Amino acid sequence: MSFDLDKLVRENIKALTPYSSARDEFSGEGRIFLDANENSLGSPLTKWYNRYPDPHQKELKKAISRIKNIAAEYIFLGNGSDECIDLLYRIFCEPQKDNVIICPPTYGMYKVSANINDVDVREAPLTDDFQLNLAHIEQLVDNNTKLIWICSPNNPTGNSMHRADLEMILNNFNGIVAVDEAYINFSKHKSLLLELADYPNLVVLQTFSKAWGMAALRLGMAFASQAIIGLLDKVKPPYNVNQATQELVMKASYEIAQVNLMIRELVGMRDALARVLVQMPIVEKVYPSDANFLLVKIKDAGKVYEHLLNRAIVVRDRSRVQFCEGCLRITIGNEDEITVLVQALKDYAKKV
Repeated sequence: MSFDLDKLVRENIKALTPYSSARDEFSGEGRIFLDANENSLGSPLTKWYNRYPDPHQKELKKAISRIKNIAAEYIFLGNGSDECIDLLYRIFCEPQKDNVIICPPTYGMYKVSANINDVDVREAPLTDDFQLNLAHIEQLVDNNTKLIWICSPNNPTGNSMHRADLEMILNNFNGIVAVDEAYINFSKHKSLLLELADYPNLVVLQTFSKAWGMAALRLGMAFASQAIIGLLDKVKPPYNVNQATQELVMKASYEIAQVNLMIRELVGMRDALARVLVQMPIVEKVYPSDANFLLVKIKDAGKVYEHLLNRAIVVRDRSRVQFCEGCLRITIGNEDEITVLVQALKDYAKKV
């Protein structure tokens, strides 16, 4: 494969002069900051939140570098992974000209973000066992295909994609391969992070929303070559990760043991719930999962969904998603929540 990053980048992005924030325009250590038009008297919350956050998240990247064993130069931080997704479109996809490939059923924001950026979406549906259809993907690729989106473990199906298939695409596609690993901490499969040096066209997305339990803070991560990270830094808003998020994630970064304990507990409850569900007469299939949720094919899924909702139990009805007809997606709750869910399903089964 002959990968040329320069040929993929939009011309206006190449020519772009990035915004220069007040904190970018001096070197050394400042003591009195009179450069950014902040409120120098403080704020109602704390005296620190009157100042803009570090636009480059240098200390936070050091902490993440320590956790992931990846140099900080290969890390981009976004306001959730959704910002990372949007920026990749802005950098690489010319509106009304370029196209991307998605593999449904998959995470919906790949398509939504494409539509927002006026980029054509080509679909290569997964196989019957929810794996990549390499032949179909190959048929869809043309000279204007800039991105292939792959979610592994996949949302909403929960399974991981075969490593050999991922490597086949990375080795043979001249565009960007974005592998979304939001749920990788719940999987026995290894992350692609350590393969970055081998694949200059690889972007790996991860998040603090799932295993780390920090969804409210909105911190997504993109890992890629220094050249791609430089492009992401070039087009991002100047202060895209707020100070509270940077502080709290920094604090959490020293609690890896607790996070690993939560992961083990959630995986154990996931597997236990799967064993219970598969015994229920209303359940047709529980799909294998490497994530913190289960995709469950269930008789009269719409009615079951409404029954649960009437009991104030909210799951995700995926029945209208291609290849997920008749399926509910159930996030692994805590022990009490799972007990209530199981009892509600048993009560429904008694009535039918």
